[in-house]
Amino acid sequence: MIKSRILILGAGLSGLSIAWHLNRMGVECRLFEKEGEVGGLCRSRNIRGFCFDYSGHLLHFNNRYAFDLIKSLLGDNLAEHQRSAWIYTYGRYIPYPFQANLYKLPEKIKQECLSGLIRASGGSRKKQKNNFLGWIEENFGQGIARNFLIPYNTKFWTISPQDMTCEWLDGFIPVPSLSQMLAGAVKASKDRFGYNAKFWYPKKGGIASLSNSLASSVKNIYTGCKVTGIDLARKEVKLSGSEKEKFDYLISTIPLPEIPALTGALPGRISDSFSRLRWNSVFNLNLGIDCKADKLKHWVYFPEKKIPFFRVGFFHNFSAYLTPQSKGSLYTEVSYPQGKEINDKMISRAKDALRKTGILNNAKICIQDINRIKYAYPIYDHNYALARSNILQFLRQKNIFSCGRYGSWRYLSMQDVILEARAAAKEVYGCLKKK
Repeated sequence: MIKSRILILGAGLSGLSIAWHLNRMGVECRLFEKEGEVGGLCRSRNIRGFCFDYSGHLLHFNNRYAFDLIKSLLGDNLAEHQRSAWIYTYGRYIPYPFQANLYKLPEKIKQECLSGLIRASGGSRKKQKNNFLGWIEENFGQGIARNFLIPYNTKFWTISPQDMTCEWLDGFIPVPSLSQMLAGAVKASKDRFGYNAKFWYPKKGGIASLSNSLASSVKNIYTGCKVTGIDLARKEVKLSGSEKEKFDYLISTIPLPEIPALTGALPGRISDSFSRLRWNSVFNLNLGIDCKADKLKHWVYFPEKKIPFFRVGFFHNFSAYLTPQSKGSLYTEVSYPQGKEINDKMISRAKDALRKTGILNNAKICIQDINRIKYAYPIYDHNYALARSNILQFLRQKNIFSCGRYGSWRYLSMQDVILEARAAAKEVYGCLKKK
C-alpha cells in the first residue's frame, strides 16, 4: 500500500469511486463525509416501506468499463429497462422525444412545428453554436423551439437558452434526422433516440445500494466529519470538533461555490471567478400513494409554466421492491434559481398539478418526503468556461483535485462521475509515483 497524506472530501458517488480506485491501485487515502452516512445525493430513504431516492437517479451506460464495474458491485441486483418517457403539453401526453413524435400534437401546433423544421433544414447551416438558443433553432426550427425546447429548458435551467452556451449538450438532447422527424409527424416513431433509450436501476434498496456497495469495499471512511476550513498554505483541512488533517494531495468533491468560505481570502482573479459561477436548485417532493398511479411510464417532462414541476418520475416502475405491495410512489422536481427559497406552499401546488394532469386522480397519499437540493445543475452561461478553468487551475497548483459533478462543476451522469473518478485516481497515482 502506497502511503501518502491523501484526503478525499465528500463520500458521494464521486468521492467513493475515487477512493475505490485508489485502494485498488494500492494507494491509502482517508475519506471524510459531513453526513452520518455515505452516498451524498446518491442516497435513498426508507419510510414505512416506501424507498425514496433523493430525486431521480438512473444509470445509463455507453462505456464498457463503467458498466462492468457497476455490474460487479451490484451483481443480480441490477435490472435493465427500456425507457418509457413522455411529455405533457396541450393537455395530452406525447412520447419522448417531442421532436420525433409531432403526430400527437394538435394539428395547428404540429403544422407550426413542421413549417419551422422545414425552414431550418433549408437554411445555410452555419453551425453557430455560441448560444443554446441558436443551436435549438438551427436544428429544429422555431416551431419546435417555441412549443417545447425553449419553455422546457427555460423552466429547467431557470435562465434563457440565449444566455447559455452549448458546452453541456454532448448528446443530452436527441437530434433525429429530418426524415425521422417528418415521419414522426405521421405516426409514432419506433426509433430509440437519446443516451437514455435504456437504463439500469437496482432491483432492491434504491440507488443507495450502489453507494453502499462501493463503500463496503473502501477503507478509512469517516462519517459525521464536516469540513470547516482548508488552509492552502499549510496544506491542512480543519474538521468539526477542531480536528486538523494535513494533506499532500486533497481531492475535493465539495460543490465548487463552497470553496471560498472554506479557504478564506483568495487572489482577486480567482475570487472573481468564483463569483461568476451559477447554478439552479431543485425542490424534490416524493410521494407514496395507495395505488400504482401509472404502470407504464418511467418519467414525464412538463414544459408549461402553469405546472410547477419540470419532471415527474415513477419509482414503482423502476422496481416493484420500492413500495409496499399494491402501493405506488413517485417523485416531482421543481427547478428554481440560486438564492431563491421555496416554501411549503409548493407542496400543495405540486399535488394540485399532479391531480390536474391525471397522475394522481383519486389516489390517496400515504406518505411524503421532501428534499431541497441547493446545488442541482451547474449553469453553462457565457462566464462558465473561463471562470471554471481559472478556479480548477488555481486549485490544482495547490495540490487540490476538484472532482465530481459539483467538484468539477459539470453536468455529469453517474457513469461520467465514475469515469472521471478513475481518471482522477490515475492522476493522483501518477503524482505519487513521481515523488
